Amino acid sequence: MKKTYKIEVDCANCANKMEQAAKETAGVADATVNFMALKMNVEFEEGADVKAVMAEVLKNCKKVEDDCEIFL
Repeated sequence: MKKTYKIEVDCANCANKMEQAAKETAGVADATVNFMALKMNVEFEEGADVKAVMAEVLKNCKKVEDDCEIFL
């Protein structure tokens, strides 16, 4: 399943860090961040709990870029 989330991030480099953090999260098959559109596309692994996985994605993104935001 794929979902798109609105994000808030200050720079393209920070967006790349967020993308990497999301890709490394358990339950995420793939993730892409579009800095210009301020959107994150997340593809979830089969059977993943979307809400729980996105909570982890947000936590992992905050570790690399503490003032980023994902609107869940």
